[in-house]
Amino acid sequence: MGLFKTYSEKQIKRLTPTVDAIEALAPTFHAMRDEELRAYTDRLKAELADGKTLDDILPEAFALVREADERVLGKRPFRVQLMGGILLHQGRIAEMKTGEGKTLVATLPAYLNALTGKGVHIITVNDYLAKRDSEEMGKVYGFLGLTTGLVVHGQTGDEKRAAYRADITYGTNNEYGFDYLRDNMVVYKERMVQRGHAFAIVDEVDSILIDEARTPLIISGEGAKSTDLYSKADKFVRTLSRHVIKELDSKSDTDAYEEDYIVDEKARTAVLTGHGIAKAEKFFGLQNLSDPENATLYHNINTAIKAHGVMKRDVDYIVKDDAVIIVDAFTGRLMPGRRYNDGLHQALEAKENVKIQKESKTLATITFQNYFRMYGKLSGMTGTALTEQDEFREIYALDVVEVPTNKPMIRIDRNDAVYRTRRGKLAAIVRQIKECHAKGQPVLVGTVSIDRSEELSALLKREGIAHNVLNAKQHEKEAEIVAQAGRFGAVTISTNMAGRGTDIMLGGNPEYMAKSELRKAGFDDDVIALATGTSETEDEEVLRARALYHESYEKHKEAIRPEAGKVREAGGLYILGTERHESRRIDNQLRGRSGRQGDPGESRFFLSLEDDLLRLFGSDRLMGITGKLGLDDDTPIDARILSGSIERAQKRIEAMNFSRRKNVLTYDDVMNQQRNVIYAQRGEVLNSDNIQAKIETMIEASVNETFDFCFGVDDRSAWKFDEFRNHYMGLLTDSHDLRYTKEEVEALDKEALRTELLDRALSIYHGKDALFATVEGMKPDAMREIEKVILLENVDRKWMDHLDAMEDLKEYIGLNAYAQRDPVAMYRIQGADLFDQMVDDIKEDTVRKILSVVPRVQKVERVQVAKPLTEGFAGGKGSIVRKPAVSKKVGRNDPCPCGSGKKYKKCCGMNQNTGD
Repeated sequence: MGLFKTYSEKQIKRLTPTVDAIEALAPTFHAMRDEELRAYTDRLKAELADGKTLDDILPEAFALVREADERVLGKRPFRVQLMGGILLHQGRIAEMKTGEGKTLVATLPAYLNALTGKGVHIITVNDYLAKRDSEEMGKVYGFLGLTTGLVVHGQTGDEKRAAYRADITYGTNNEYGFDYLRDNMVVYKERMVQRGHAFAIVDEVDSILIDEARTPLIISGEGAKSTDLYSKADKFVRTLSRHVIKELDSKSDTDAYEEDYIVDEKARTAVLTGHGIAKAEKFFGLQNLSDPENATLYHNINTAIKAHGVMKRDVDYIVKDDAVIIVDAFTGRLMPGRRYNDGLHQALEAKENVKIQKESKTLATITFQNYFRMYGKLSGMTGTALTEQDEFREIYALDVVEVPTNKPMIRIDRNDAVYRTRRGKLAAIVRQIKECHAKGQPVLVGTVSIDRSEELSALLKREGIAHNVLNAKQHEKEAEIVAQAGRFGAVTISTNMAGRGTDIMLGGNPEYMAKSELRKAGFDDDVIALATGTSETEDEEVLRARALYHESYEKHKEAIRPEAGKVREAGGLYILGTERHESRRIDNQLRGRSGRQGDPGESRFFLSLEDDLLRLFGSDRLMGITGKLGLDDDTPIDARILSGSIERAQKRIEAMNFSRRKNVLTYDDVMNQQRNVIYAQRGEVLNSDNIQAKIETMIEASVNETFDFCFGVDDRSAWKFDEFRNHYMGLLTDSHDLRYTKEEVEALDKEALRTELLDRALSIYHGKDALFATVEGMKPDAMREIEKVILLENVDRKWMDHLDAMEDLKEYIGLNAYAQRDPVAMYRIQGADLFDQMVDDIKEDTVRKILSVVPRVQKVERVQVAKPLTEGFAGGKGSIVRKPAVSKKVGRNDPCPCGSGKKYKKCCGMNQNTGD
């Protein structure tokens, strides 16, 4: 023990009195009957209502849940798990090693905070884990009288509303974020599903708050752009030659290269050379590719060369079911539904000859950072967080506390084995696997990409070694394969993060063995889910499956005990890393799959100087030294020479990635301020039964601002009568209004005219109530609903346009750096101007549409509404009509069929001309 305690050790010591208090209550709760434990929930709620705080009742609540965990699941939280639970309740990150029971830890703070009635969100990395944990831990919450909900992709609005209204809700980060965005696109408040953001517990917090936070959540609609240009650009790029370089010097003359484009591996960029530009001009028949009118084509060509030169199939993406699906670089998981932006996804679809989807239009977006910072209290747990503690503290105001293991860690972490070439490294990896396999020691092999896992699989097949391959392509069987990776003699090849959240037990996992037997017996996944869950059922098939599951589970539980002993004697689970990852944390996560709960285990990384990490980010001096050693392919280099260089390279990349994430967040913080304003005002409208006063204020402001713009100058000859009339589409005037002689203009009382026009606007607006009341089947207060829908649809439409404008602004704002101006400051200033303009546009469009809205001429059961842009995301239906339905062509000088008494060209015909 060192003389000075670490931060974590000091924090853990402070928790000791509370943990002692919880343990002291154990006999009290152990003596209670089940119904008494259930009744204790009501007692704790009453104590909160009487003024006690969550901290006051924490010892009782934790002791209660601890007893319930044991009775319901047969698992009793250890002392260190109580510590982890307290840290989560305090809104901190608990770093707990793999196998320490993080899922069980969450039951403690989740129950305690759910007593407030505000809802607790538990966030997992995938739907499988959300479903598994909600079913298993839901048994505990149900035993204590609380409800559990599950939100997953594909549910109906009613199903999600019910899930969010539960005391404790499980789901993925994507689903929570998308539901938040969709809630802010609905036209009726009854269609919202979430009910606030009080407390969140994030499982695998580093994966969700750091790794996945690189890409914002985006809800998109189909754009109008043609996809032909992607195919043409792809066809052209296939005719080009390329030059791959480790790092392109910013001072390099790209025109000096003979090839058509250059790929920079380190920066992951591709750029056309002079030869490539000349070929493009010839191919597309252009005088100058750089002309502004060719900007779109130039962009498509650049995107196509990135798709061919930088993006790698089975590394960055896979092709499945005639679609390009992104593979997350950190987790190795598929990301269905997520698409690269800026046309890159379409370029990849053209490259892979699958159907090219239309470029999308952004309807709503938010970064994970800004979504999770909305929670009143945020906490998380993971096996590895200390290496990123600075980012957690700076971005989320979260500190990281390392919780000690329940049993001492005895895993042996061996020094890296470093080889000169990849060929030599692969040969050494196969030798090591054969050595482990011969004595029955299970091996989990971690690879950095899909193609590397399949390459190694081919080598093992050649050696006749039976093995499982787990990568993004086998995502459906992920948990089942990983769960069995600890069986005697098992060899499992996995992308580094696949199967995360699934416990690898030495000897095998009886739960998954029993489920496997159910599948062999012919039961489908839905029946298996019901049979292994807690729901009461009278279905005979489910009851048969449940009986078989319990019988099989007990059988396998007994069978794996001697096998687990054999695995321990063989050395436990051997973790073999085939490359160092860009992040030290991912390497630590891979090591952490072994050595759970005091089990034996080993870990070792096998590297080569040809690995991307060392080749691109290792120092040239290092390569020079190792080159002089004259080693053959099969002789490892002394790792001590390289260890410092490897860690420096990883730290350099970690810092670079943090800088990128921080840069994305810095720009999104500007957007977030605007998003909060627009969503807050939208929510105010959505939750109001009557916005008549707001509309009246908008009308007054609109008329006054337009009046001042048209008649604000002292020179009366410069007054803009036509502009004022056209701005309101003739609605505030008739054919004789605002037609004055020069003398009449000079004699006008300007303020009297202002008052008259304002009175007309308000009179037309107030007349809408009576107008719509005459429509059969319409409610007396129909106009209240119609004006809300008009305002909300205008807000949504203008917000979408604003998102595009802000994205365009961000693209070129970087040029300010050349003028010694801060790009972010300029983005904030110019973005504020765009936001103000958007707010003005919303007001003006809303006023014009409300003043012009009329019922249909024909008899209707209920007034129809123009379909909002949110349909398909929020399920919105229409509600207003902006022009009358006519059964025959109306002449421009004919009376308008709406009944206004005006000519068609001066009334609804003008509305059509303006698109309103």
